[in-house]
Amino acid sequence: MTGVARAIVGGALIALGGATAMGQAPQVALFDFTSPDAATAWQAVNDGVMGGLSDGRFRITERRTLEFFGTLSLENDGGFASVRSRPRALGLKSGDTLVARVRGDGREYQLNLYTAARTRAFSYRAPVVTRAGEWVEVAVPLDRFVATSFGRTLRNAGPVEAGSITSVGFLLAEKTPGPFALEVEWIRVRAGL
Repeated sequence: MTGVARAIVGGALIALGGATAMGQAPQVALFDFTSPDAATAWQAVNDGVMGGLSDGRFRITERRTLEFFGTLSLENDGGFASVRSRPRALGLKSGDTLVARVRGDGREYQLNLYTAARTRAFSYRAPVVTRAGEWVEVAVPLDRFVATSFGRTLRNAGPVEAGSITSVGFLLAEKTPGPFALEVEWIRVRAGL
């Protein structure tokens, strides 16, 4: 496609304006926010679990999107806010790519994957760079997610096992306090070729 801005950031393909490349496998919905009970599948987890004061919340908008918003605080050794799906089998397979359509505020968020085997402060992460007020599609192959614990990269953890992924989420852990907002239209899966 011509005239579509694309960038690769930390292994994630970002397509501005929401255009997708032609000739790719079809995408299957993993999460959208169109059902009346869409909010029940999600939860906020913030640094209050370790004494921090960040206030991260979410809601389903009248546009049928998930809005993750609040205020990031660095007080009391805090500094993160997150929203994630409640654990369930997601049916992901090796070679899959996660694709999310988001509109942010110019901050860098993290797209997180959680597994059933490891829970406390452990996730696989990939950056989601936003442009203030612009919709972007972020596509991240599962093998590009990096294992982390308490925000630190784990070099010897190995790649995520697709079948073990039970939850997907977004995290803000920049060292810049203040208000934030990220809107998510959907999260899809593109099967590996």
